[in-house]
Amino acid sequence: MLNEIREKLESEIEALITELNVELPDRISKAVELGDLRENAEYKSALERQQFVQARIGQLSKRMSDLSKIDVDAMPSDRVGFGSRVTIVDVELREELNLTLVAGDFMDLEAGHVSLESPIGRGLLGAAEGQDVTIELPRGQRRFQIKVLETLPQQLGLTD
Repeated sequence: MLNEIREKLESEIEALITELNVELPDRISKAVELGDLRENAEYKSALERQQFVQARIGQLSKRMSDLSKIDVDAMPSDRVGFGSRVTIVDVELREELNLTLVAGDFMDLEAGHVSLESPIGRGLLGAAEGQDVTIELPRGQRRFQIKVLETLPQQLGLTD
């Protein structure tokens, strides 16, 4: 999972750097050729995009730095945490959900990704397989049982 996230970040950073260093300077120079910069929408648009791209590169670089600080060896192998795949059962409705806990930037609801910062992510954090957890959701409290837990260290084969 960490490698997938790194690859996704690196790919986006690479595309943004190309845009920042190649495409945007070209757009800006063409806009300058059009004349009066005070009323030049193309120029203003290119400058705004340039600022956005620079900010996004900074944001992604910080995320890469944060990822490099994750010590998978120090993660508990028996508790829900970043990267854990869990199967939970809604005790009342008997509905089963398969989820993967991820950082907010990498949520993909169709793939069953849930942000660690979401109510359900925070509620599951630190729980063990077989444990019941009560989570405050926007629709009210719900009780879930953790049926299956596969932590990131387990996925990477770092446990016995």
